Amino acid sequence: MLPSYRCFPSIRKKGSWPLGIVPPTEGSLDRETWTRLLEILTEHSPAGPVTRCLAYYSPLTLGASDFENPHVRVGKLGDAAILYDDPETDFSPSNLWAEDRSWCLCTDYDLCATKVAGSQVLVEALLSDFEIEAIRLPWTTT
Repeated sequence: MLPSYRCFPSIRKKGSWPLGIVPPTEGSLDRETWTRLLEILTEHSPAGPVTRCLAYYSPLTLGASDFENPHVRVGKLGDAAILYDDPETDFSPSNLWAEDRSWCLCTDYDLCATKVAGSQVLVEALLSDFEIEAIRLPWTTT
């Protein structure tokens, strides 16, 4: 499964996080990456910051096992930064997507990286950004 932490050796020094950097909760984005990713998504969304989007939190990240009632929040992309500070969880949302399905973000405890799907222009913006570490995953047929 690609990518793993070994794909980005700049993240770790001698097997642990550099001094002064507190790592994000496993399966969650760090605040800086979350903020930058939201900026890029806003730039490439049809309605910019007023793009309607949905955020899903896995019940496991909320310390609950309530799988019958999805934990989905609806709002504007320009307001999504506050999701990082949700008092109910220590995690960024498991999924964030534009209501029109023009892009989708997926991060989870069991994934080794956050995945973003969207237009070619969005993907190129992520790949060329100096603050986001990104690679293009190969297409698979299985």
